[in-house]
Amino acid sequence: MRLLARNASESRIQPAASMYMVVSSLPFCVSPSKSSIQAITFMSHAEMPRTELPAGLQVFERGWLSSNNILFIDANSTALVDSGYMTHAAQTLALVQHALQGRPLELLINTHLHSDHCGGNAVLQQAYRCRTLIPVADVLAVAAWDEDLLTFKATGQRCQRFTFDDSLSPGQQLHLGGLTWQALAAPGHDPHSFMLYCASEAILISADALWQNGFGVIFPELEGESGFAEQAAVLNLIEALDVRIVIPGHGAPFSDVADALERARSRLDYLSADPRRNARNALKVMIAFQLLESQQLPLPQIRQAFNRNRLMQASASLLDEPLDPLLESLTADLVKSGVARLQGGSLVSTR
Repeated sequence: MRLLARNASESRIQPAASMYMVVSSLPFCVSPSKSSIQAITFMSHAEMPRTELPAGLQVFERGWLSSNNILFIDANSTALVDSGYMTHAAQTLALVQHALQGRPLELLINTHLHSDHCGGNAVLQQAYRCRTLIPVADVLAVAAWDEDLLTFKATGQRCQRFTFDDSLSPGQQLHLGGLTWQALAAPGHDPHSFMLYCASEAILISADALWQNGFGVIFPELEGESGFAEQAAVLNLIEALDVRIVIPGHGAPFSDVADALERARSRLDYLSADPRRNARNALKVMIAFQLLESQQLPLPQIRQAFNRNRLMQASASLLDEPLDPLLESLTADLVKSGVARLQGGSLVSTR
């Protein structure tokens, strides 16, 4: 049976096995809203997904704010890909500790350095002194801890300072979970992002380059840099690979790769036809992220964020609308989509 959290804010643990099987020793998950481990109910075998993963690879499907975490365990080594958001770091550590059963975490790898993928780095480094690999293009920014270059300030998000031991470069091979993985450059959502590909198992860790329904915000386009063309090239690269399973940065692993690529291309065509669509989507994503973290945002505070956060300013400039009507329109969209509700003068999270 697979472990399924009872609401969208909780994490799901997908066990390492030839498919998603009963994990009788793990009758619980970690809720991102609490540091404690909470009991949950099981799914029946008939409800389990048929996506097969090799032994030695576990996917922690996370809830809101955090990226998924992928844990590799073999006889000689342990490694984790991506560490989630800072406010969920205690839960990330708890998940890893339970899965490792007393073994140390030896290696931490970041596909890219957005705050929802590297926010648990510092806590994991403190707990394990694990060797850490980051994208090669981010080495100088992390060494100087330049939060503007690392986009934390630019998006209004937070990340505890962490260190690194080495970098990840295009074409680099890694041995994880008894398998060989190749690092593939995946610019578009983030110009420095990577995917990891295992040819022998036809598995792609896609980060935010491909989800089952879309991909991450194309951030470079917000500031006049190229991103749509790079995202198109990444989708072409994925199509050219032999991929049986995609493990995305958010959401469950999936096998309908051709359908996902078709949806992603349709979405990319829609956004690139009018860059203001990408800008508007980016603003909603950034507001929603801050809302999910704080659970309630006074409208004046959101207005202040437009003046304080560089990528929000850039997005608003592309839309070229008066700020107050724009804010009213964006909050209405978030309410309509079910992400939030208006209560007095504040936007309140429904998740």
